[in-house]
Amino acid sequence: MKWIKKGLIYRPKKKHSWMQTHAQVPIADKVDDNRIRIYFGTRDNKKRTLTTYIEVEADNPQKILYEHDKPILPLGDVGCFDDSGVMPSCIVNHNGKKYFYYLGWNAGLTARYRVADGLGISENNGKTFKKYSRGPIMDRNMIDPISTSIQSIIIENNIWRAWYMSYTEWKIMNGVSEPFYHIKYAESNDGIHWSAKNIICIDFEDENEGGISVPSVIKDNGFYKMWYSVRSGSDYRKNTNKSYRIGYAESVDGIKWIRKDNEVGIDVSEDGWDVEMLAYPNVYKYKNKLYMLYNGNGFGQSGFGYAILEL
Repeated sequence: MKWIKKGLIYRPKKKHSWMQTHAQVPIADKVDDNRIRIYFGTRDNKKRTLTTYIEVEADNPQKILYEHDKPILPLGDVGCFDDSGVMPSCIVNHNGKKYFYYLGWNAGLTARYRVADGLGISENNGKTFKKYSRGPIMDRNMIDPISTSIQSIIIENNIWRAWYMSYTEWKIMNGVSEPFYHIKYAESNDGIHWSAKNIICIDFEDENEGGISVPSVIKDNGFYKMWYSVRSGSDYRKNTNKSYRIGYAESVDGIKWIRKDNEVGIDVSEDGWDVEMLAYPNVYKYKNKLYMLYNGNGFGQSGFGYAILEL
């Protein structure tokens, strides 16, 4: 496997009060045969994340056709699970509606933050979205006691299958409170009410790993394929050797996975916007080619770009 990098698509612009830094966690959605919409999270001057989008030429994603001028969903009311951030997770097209899953953020005290899963639904092809509820559709529980985050969904035989981040603990590392999370599995009959199965799909490889995040799952040639971010447990913000890289795994059933990180075929560049890290992959198919959106330096501070899988 080898990904051919094509370059930067979008860098955050200080055009709006709610868009001051970051363009992170890019999520692709096909609008029509010639246009791809890319949702992404951006931050205001209080470091709160909101989601907006651009539309690009499908054959040449570096050609931007449209930039949306407002967030697609507002922050939650004070005290709600999403009062400090609305960050994209994934989007599902089903029965003429777009189901937009997002991370709702709360600022924390003993732990720096807490996240849970929200849902926005569009009935007009993504022109506008409305929150399904003021509360989360998936949250911490007896088997995921700290935080959860849905990141990738496939509907098969009327079952909604989700691969999500489950936080395992917070540790004080070098004087900083750091989150640890891996990838687990859940199911739903309607995309709203979820049953977590307490199945770990991608676990820490060793004691040095601390974050396995943002899985992107597709089914290709009878196999399930997953790309994700993986980082060390500490010092990953400043030490580029410990920061995010993209990992890869395969499965025959979507539940038991084999990690094949050494076959992922993409790494940091020698210079430029993705010289320090690769994070938050989103893989999609267009005209029988696989495309990958991803973030580079600073968890999205330098924007997002794309690569195409070499055939």
